[in-house]
Amino acid sequence: MDLGVPGEPGRDLGVIDADLERVATGQASTAELVSEALSRARRSQLTTNAFTQLPETSTVGSGPLSGIAVAVKDLIDQASLATTAGSSFLREPASSTAPCLRNLEAAGVTLLGRTNLHEFAFGFSSENDWFGPVRNPLDPATSAGGSSGGSAAAVVAGVVPAAIGTDTGGSVRVPAALCGVVGLKVTHGSIDTSGVFPLAPSLDTVGPIAASVADASIIHAALTGSASLTAPEPAPISGVRVGVPHPWVTGPTTPEVREAFVDALDHMADLGARITEIDLADLEPPGLISPGANFEVAGIHRGWFESDPSRYGPQIRDRLAAALAVSPAEHAESLRWRAASRSTAASAFQDVDVLATPTVGAMTKRIGEDMIDVGGTSLHYRTVLSHFTALVNHLGLPALALPLKAPGLPPPSLQLIGGAGSERRLLAIGLALERAEIAATGDRAA
Repeated sequence: MDLGVPGEPGRDLGVIDADLERVATGQASTAELVSEALSRARRSQLTTNAFTQLPETSTVGSGPLSGIAVAVKDLIDQASLATTAGSSFLREPASSTAPCLRNLEAAGVTLLGRTNLHEFAFGFSSENDWFGPVRNPLDPATSAGGSSGGSAAAVVAGVVPAAIGTDTGGSVRVPAALCGVVGLKVTHGSIDTSGVFPLAPSLDTVGPIAASVADASIIHAALTGSASLTAPEPAPISGVRVGVPHPWVTGPTTPEVREAFVDALDHMADLGARITEIDLADLEPPGLISPGANFEVAGIHRGWFESDPSRYGPQIRDRLAAALAVSPAEHAESLRWRAASRSTAASAFQDVDVLATPTVGAMTKRIGEDMIDVGGTSLHYRTVLSHFTALVNHLGLPALALPLKAPGLPPPSLQLIGGAGSERRLLAIGLALERAEIAATGDRAA
C-alpha cells in the first residue's frame, strides 16, 4: 500500500499523517500511539459517554497505518464483541468482523472501542434510553447528533483522528456537523455493508467521520480496501461548477447557518468557482422519504416489535409504530418517486460538478429538548437536522460535510453533493476549501 511520505511538500497533513510522522521520527512508538488513544477514550467517557464498550488493552495492528486508532460505531460487527446497535436486548457476540473493518485492520488500523449511537440508528440525536445520551464535547448540554453521535464525539474530543459511522439519512453528516468535524457519506454500495446491522438496506452506507479532509480521505481509502492510502491532491476551486438547488436549499435554517452558507459560496466565487442557482423542483424534501425508508425499517423490526414493544425506547417505539403502518402500495409509490428524483439529480450533474447546501439547519440541539428554534419558528429537531441530508441517501449519491471557517462553536457546516462514485473528487474539493480557509479543520475539544 502506498501511504506517501509524511511531511512531503505540498501535502495537506491531518492528524493521521502527523501521528505517523511521530513514529517515523522516533518521537513515539505505534504501541504508544494506541495506548495514548485508549487513555484519552477513558478520560473523555466521563463527560461525553461516547462509547458503549472500551477494551482493557488494544493490540497494535501491522500495516502502513499501524499505530492509528479508529473508533467504530456499535452497529458494525467485530468478532467476539457484541453488536448492541444501541438497543436494550442485542448482546450476542459477533462471529466475524465486517468486511469494511477487516479492510481497516489489513491497513494496520487498531479498532478502538464501540461508539454509542441512537437506538438502532433510527434517529438524529444519539439520546439513547439504554446507554445514556452522547454529549457533545463542545458543549456537554447539547447533542452530538445522530445516529453516529459517539463516533463524532470521539473525534472532536481528540480521542481518535477518525471514527466509523453509518449513514442512512444523514447519520454520518449530521453528527459531523454538530461536532464541527468532517463527515463523508459514500455512494450507496461502494463500501460493503455486510456485517452492519441494517436500518434500511437500500439506503444504508458506511463512512468516516474525521478531524480533517485528509484524515477522512485516508480512512475512506482504507475502508474500500484501496492499495493507495494517500489523500487526493486539492482540486483547483477555479472553474468548479457549483449548483445551488432550489427549492431544496431554502429549507429551515437559522440566520447564522444561512449567512455562513452564502459567505462560503461568495468566497468560492471569488476564487473562480462558477456558482449557479438551479431549479430542481422534483428535489424538494421531504418528498416520499419517510415511506421509502420506513417500510424497510418495519421489515427488520416487525417480529421483535409485535412480540414485545417495551424492549424499545419510547421515541423509537413511536417511530416503529408509524413505520409498521406503511403499506406496500405506499412503498411502491415511494420507489417511483425515488427513481424520478434520481433521474432529476443525474440531469443536474450534466451541468454542475457538485450541489451545495447547508449540512444541517441549526448547529445546536439541546439534550432532552425536541424542538429547535429556526428564525422564530419552532420545529422538531428531526426536521431541522435532516432536511438537507436525508434526500441524498435516496439519490444514492456521495456527500461531504465540512465545518466552515465561520463564527460559532460548532461553526455552520457546508454539504457538497457529488455524482455517483465521485468521493475522491469531493475530497479533493474539500482539501482545497480547507487550504483556502473557507472550510476549517475539525475544532477538536481536546
